[in-house]
Amino acid sequence: MSQQGSLACVGLGMMLGAHLSPRSRSHIEQADVVFALVSDPLVELWVQEMRPDMRSLQPFYNEGTSRLVSYGAMVEAMLTDVRAGRRVCGVFYGHPGVFALVPHKAVAGARAEGFEAVMEPGISAEDCLYADLGIDPGKYGCQHFEASQLMFYQRRIDPTAYLIVWQVGMAGDRSLARFSTGPAYRRLLVELLAKDYPLAHPVIAYEAATLPITAPRMDELRLSDLVDADLRLQTTLVFPPALPMQRNQEMLDRLALLDREMEEGKCRQ
Repeated sequence: MSQQGSLACVGLGMMLGAHLSPRSRSHIEQADVVFALVSDPLVELWVQEMRPDMRSLQPFYNEGTSRLVSYGAMVEAMLTDVRAGRRVCGVFYGHPGVFALVPHKAVAGARAEGFEAVMEPGISAEDCLYADLGIDPGKYGCQHFEASQLMFYQRRIDPTAYLIVWQVGMAGDRSLARFSTGPAYRRLLVELLAKDYPLAHPVIAYEAATLPITAPRMDELRLSDLVDADLRLQTTLVFPPALPMQRNQEMLDRLALLDREMEEGKCRQ
């Protein structure tokens, strides 16, 4: 049975004040303790207007300290109050379950200890990307990779689908203690991607708008430009398909045969 303490991890969405759902707002307003990890000082101030007693998780980050250590401290800070019997709300920018380790670990940890814990979705950078760039992921398919993971492991890229590469500003960081890497690291990423895309292939450097008065970044580049481009932590790379989809004629023939068999079966009934 759940104990008195509880945890709700909610998403603010990407744009200040525009993406917060009524359910997430309710969690923020009704919690005993509110923690926040957001993308912009203005967003943090906006949360503070709702909850003047809000506790920022930002100070847990330190250059040179592994982010895994920082994440663990953030989780423990929230769970300490949950264990004390308080209703805790963790507020995160975007969607709390998308490229966000702390909310997942906090919710899992609270549930493992017998506390009630929920995650409320928010509008993520991915959602904004589809709207701003006019991309339907169902048209050609869409594959998503974190930049460093794409470099560290042997992943299969399908150039007939959209390719979305996240956190490119930290591409190749093995320390988990830096907030950015440089052109030398991106050069290795470009070499990797050049196995599936020509160097002249178009790429969009995308950043969602976080304030109503700003516009999203949608810079059109070439793959070869990425080494020296302005690529930040929040920059996402979008690769349009490089090749047309190839028909799977064997499967189409088998499906046609199955359709005929089904139709003949109906006729015999």
